[in-house]
Amino acid sequence: MATMREIKRRRASIQSTGQITNAMKLVSTVKLQKSRTRAENTRPYFDMTYSTVCSILAHTQNVRHRYLVRGASDKQAVIAITSNRGLAGGYNSNIVKTVLSGIEAERAHLYAIGKKGRDALARRGYTLTADYSDVIEAPSYADASAIGKAVLEAYQKGEVGEIYLAYTSFKNTVSHEPKLIKLLPVELTEEEIKAGSEPAKERECPMNYDGDEEAVLDALIPGYVYNLIYGGMLESIASENGARMQAMDSATSNAEEMIEKLSLQYNRARQSSITQELTEIIAGAEALN
Repeated sequence: MATMREIKRRRASIQSTGQITNAMKLVSTVKLQKSRTRAENTRPYFDMTYSTVCSILAHTQNVRHRYLVRGASDKQAVIAITSNRGLAGGYNSNIVKTVLSGIEAERAHLYAIGKKGRDALARRGYTLTADYSDVIEAPSYADASAIGKAVLEAYQKGEVGEIYLAYTSFKNTVSHEPKLIKLLPVELTEEEIKAGSEPAKERECPMNYDGDEEAVLDALIPGYVYNLIYGGMLESIASENGARMQAMDSATSNAEEMIEKLSLQYNRARQSSITQELTEIIAGAEALN
C-alpha cells in the first residue's frame, strides 16, 4: 500500500496537470469560437464552388482540357491537413488513417500542412514533396493559392496524375469527419453525367461560354482548387480546436476523478496511521501498568 507521502505527492502532481488541461480547454474554447465562425462563413462558398464547377463540366460537351483528363503519371499528389500540435484526441490520427486507406505510399507525393501528419506519414514511407506546416497557424487565401499553384504545376508537368485533399470537415463542436476528396481530374456523379449528356433543349441550364472554352477553364479551375484548399484549412482548424477542447475537458474530468480517489486513499491511510499510533500508545501504557 502506498504511503501517505507518496499519495500526497501524486495528488499534487495530478492537480497541477488538471490545472494545465483546464487552461488548455479554455484556450481551445476561445479559439474554437473564432475558427468556427470563419469556417461557417466560408462553407457556403466552399460548397457552391465545388457544385458549380461540377455543374459547368457536366453541361460541357466535347471539351478536353489538361485539368479535366488524368495525367499520364500514376503518381498521386495528396494535400494532407493536420496540426502542428498534439493533445487533440484522434484529430491527427484520423487524417493519417484516411490517407493510408486511400493513397498508396509508393504512388504518393505528399504536400504536408501540419507537422503531425507530415511526420506520421513520412514514417510510413510517404514521399514528402513540400512542407507548408507553418501556414496552418494562421491560414490565408494567399497561402492556399501558393499551395494550389505548386500542385497544379506538378500536375501540368506530368509529375502527378491526380490531386487529392485530405482534411477534417467540421460538423459541430463534437462531430468532425475526416475526408479525402479528389480535386483533379474532376469526378462527376452519375446524375451530373446524365444531365450533361441530355440534349441542350432539355437541360435546365445549358452552358454557354463568353469566349474560348479553354480560356474560361484556365481561369476557373485554378480558383476552384485554391478555394477548396482554403476551405479545407479553415474547416480543419475549427475541427482541431473542437477536438482539443473535448480532449482537454475529458482529461480534466479524469484528473478530478483521480484526485477524489487519491483523497479517499489518503484519508484511509491517515486514519490507519492514527489508529496504529493509538494502539501502540495504549499497548505501551498497559505494559507499564
